[in-house]
Amino acid sequence: MVQRKVLFWSIVTALGGFLFGFDTAVISGAEKALQQLWHLSPVAHGFTISIALIGTVLGAVFGGIPSDALGRRQTLRWIAVLYLVSAVGAALAPAWVPFLVFRFLGGLGVGASSVTAPLYISEISPARSRGKLVGLFQFNIVFGILVAYLSNYLLAGVGHEPWRLMLGVQAVPALGFLLFLFQVPESPRWLLLHGRIEEGSEVLRIIGPDTVDADVAAILTSQASAGQHSESLWSAQYRTPVLLAMAFAFFNQVSGINAIIYYAPRIFEMTGLGQGAALLSSAGIGLVNFCFTLLGVNVIDRFGRRVLMFVGSVGLIATLGLVARAFYTQQFGGMLVPVLLFIYIAFFAFSQGAVIWVFISEIFPNAVRAKGQALGSSTHWVMATVIAFTFPWFAEHLGGGNTFAFFCAMMVLQLLFVWRFMPETKGTSLEQVEKTLVFH
Repeated sequence: MVQRKVLFWSIVTALGGFLFGFDTAVISGAEKALQQLWHLSPVAHGFTISIALIGTVLGAVFGGIPSDALGRRQTLRWIAVLYLVSAVGAALAPAWVPFLVFRFLGGLGVGASSVTAPLYISEISPARSRGKLVGLFQFNIVFGILVAYLSNYLLAGVGHEPWRLMLGVQAVPALGFLLFLFQVPESPRWLLLHGRIEEGSEVLRIIGPDTVDADVAAILTSQASAGQHSESLWSAQYRTPVLLAMAFAFFNQVSGINAIIYYAPRIFEMTGLGQGAALLSSAGIGLVNFCFTLLGVNVIDRFGRRVLMFVGSVGLIATLGLVARAFYTQQFGGMLVPVLLFIYIAFFAFSQGAVIWVFISEIFPNAVRAKGQALGSSTHWVMATVIAFTFPWFAEHLGGGNTFAFFCAMMVLQLLFVWRFMPETKGTSLEQVEKTLVFH
C-alpha cells in the first residue's frame, strides 16, 4: 500500500515529462501550415519553431528558484498551468505574435519541468527504487513524443485547420496533470529544510515507516552541515557534483542525439533514401527510443548507473564510428545507415537517456539540489540548442563523415569520464551520496 502511494506520486509527477515530450514534438505536424498561414520568411519560420526551445532554456535556467521558494509541488502546479495555457492559447491564436507568446510559455513549462519533476521524484523515492521512479520521467518524455506523432497523424485531415487541434489536444493531459497534482504531497526534504518537521516526517512515514526517524535525522544533519557553509552552488564544497552534472549534460548532447532526432529524414536522404523511406525510418527511431528507454528504466536499479553508461558508451562509439565510415567511403548499402542509427538510438536510450535525469537529481545535497538540477538541465538545453542549430551547417560544410566522427570522438571521452570520474549512486540514500561527493 505504501509503495503504491509513492508509485502514484511518481507517475503523476512524471506526467510533466509526458507533456515535455508532447510539446516538443507536436509542432512538427503544424509547422508547414503555420508557414503558409502567416506567410513566414525562412528566418521567421525558424524563429517560430525554435521559440519554444528558447523558453525551455530560460525555464531550465530559472526553474530552481520557484522550486526552492514555493516548494516542489506548488512549482509543478504552475508548470501544469503553463502547459494548459500554452496549449489552449496556441490552438486559438488569431495571429503570429500571440502564437509565439503561447509557444514560449509552453517552452518555459518544458524547461521548468526538466528541473522540478526529477527533483521531486528523487526526494520522495526509496533508495532501492529511485532509479526506476525518476526514470519514469525520461520514459514519459519519449512516450509523449510517440503520442504526439500519432496524434498528429490521426488529426491531419480533421477540420478546416487541423494544426489547431494538433496543438490544442495537449490541453487534455495538461488539465489531468494539474488536477492529479492536488493528490500529491510536498517533498518531505523541502518541508524539513523549511522547518516544517512534523509535515515532512508524516510524508516520510508514508514512504518508509520503518526508517522515518533515521531519515529525518539524516536530512536534518545534512541541513545543519550545509548551514555552516555557503549555500552558493559555486562554493568549493559543491565542486564535484557541479562538474559531474555539467559534464554529464554536455556529453548527453555531443553524442549527436538531438541532431539525429531532429534531422533524421535529412540524414537518411543524404544516404540516398527517398523521402517516403526517410520519414518511415524516422518513425522507427521514435519506436526504438521508446522501447529501449523502457528497458533501461527497468534495469537501472539492478545493474547501476555506471554499468548502463559503460555499455551505452561502447555501443555509441561503435555505431557512430561505422556511420562515419559509411559517409567517408560512400558505401551506404541501402538501409545500412538507418539500421546503424536504430542501434545507436537503442544504446543511447538504454544509457544516457535512462540515466541523465536520475543521476543529476541524485548528486546534489538537499540545500542546493534545486539549483544543481537547474544547472544540469540548463547545460543540457543550451547544448541541445547549439547542436540543433549547428548540425545542418556542419553536415553541409564538413560532410557526414567528419560530423559523425566528431560525435564518435566525444563518446570516447564520455567512456573515459564514466571510467575515471562517474560515481555509482545505486541503492544509496541521497544523504549518503552527499557525504561521498561534498566536502564539508
